[in-house]
Amino acid sequence: MVLGMKLWKKNYVLNKQVEGFTVGNDYLLDQQLVKYDCTASIAHAKMLQKIGVLTKKECAETISALKEIIALDKGKKFQVKQEDEDSHTAIENYLVKKLGSAGKKIHTGRSRNDQVIAALRLYYKDEIASVTNLIGALTDSLDSFSGKYGFVQLPGYTHMKKAMPSSIGLWAGAFVDSMKDNKVLLLDSLKLIDQCPLGSGAGYGVPLKVDKKLTAKLLGFKKVQENPIYVQNSRGKFESSVLHCLSQVMLDLNKMASDLLLFSMQEFGFFELSQELCTGSSIMPHKKNQDVLEIIRANYHLIISFEFQVKSLIANLISGYNRDMQLTKEPVIKGFEVVKNSLQAMALVIDNIKVNEKNCQKAMTKELFAAQKAYELVKEGVPFRDAYKKIARELA
Repeated sequence: MVLGMKLWKKNYVLNKQVEGFTVGNDYLLDQQLVKYDCTASIAHAKMLQKIGVLTKKECAETISALKEIIALDKGKKFQVKQEDEDSHTAIENYLVKKLGSAGKKIHTGRSRNDQVIAALRLYYKDEIASVTNLIGALTDSLDSFSGKYGFVQLPGYTHMKKAMPSSIGLWAGAFVDSMKDNKVLLLDSLKLIDQCPLGSGAGYGVPLKVDKKLTAKLLGFKKVQENPIYVQNSRGKFESSVLHCLSQVMLDLNKMASDLLLFSMQEFGFFELSQELCTGSSIMPHKKNQDVLEIIRANYHLIISFEFQVKSLIANLISGYNRDMQLTKEPVIKGFEVVKNSLQAMALVIDNIKVNEKNCQKAMTKELFAAQKAYELVKEGVPFRDAYKKIARELA
């Protein structure tokens, strides 16, 4: 058996230019899916033994070989090559080379179509868990920041003008509450992802009585995605939902970064980022640039571009599998990486931000207390509109 043999290999040689164009960088992206592909294949092998396709010995040997691949991949010794096209082919070629006939049986009852969706969904489940954990770490940092400086007053702004008194505790708490809601959104997207696609084949089922409930249970999916056409139609649909939830996380980080950049300007001077987190200018010796916040701010726009990239890719396709769907993989994988890196960077910033209490207090000018003064008059029995006009005249 020659490694790199395509699963669909027939009696002709694929044009090299077409091979490179159609594979693209999918084989590189699939390096991240090897573990998940093997995990799904282990469950599939157990199901094949149950229905009599694999003997007990063949099943044991197959599972052992798949675990071997997982170990090799962990040590960065299992490589998916361009001629493989994807991780599925690389894994099956390894099994055939090692096990012979038993390795050739692993693809019974499935297509690369449901195989890749299963691997991706296992990957998404892990990535969503990672993102929610990092959200927790950021909210811990915000809580700690608030515990240290929460009492410090800040001007609250509307229409980019001073409005009413605020505080660092109120500011930090707003993002803590929003991040908690982001967790809810991500867990809702997980409900969509948590459906097992195996058994749907290329989108129209398989002519074999497979046990879809068994593979779903073995892989820890909440349910089987029963309609085989919908399995294919949901590819991209589910991914865009995940990216939308990730965009909500990044929207908060974008706003946090904008606030911190504004309030750390010399003209405000409320905050100062530790210089160890700042870069410099190649021409201006005095500069300490908060590039980390600017990149976080920009990353929101990357995530929403990924979301609309996926939505655009899956539009206007007829039902069933179309190769266009291959291109939905990269934006989601990149999306998770961008969000995880941004959450970690923002937690580092919050842990290393200094507050200038003097500048904060200096900014608490009298107009910020206008509404409070009006309500003091209300408490004395003055109608609100009269109180409003009286304080407005005093501040004019």
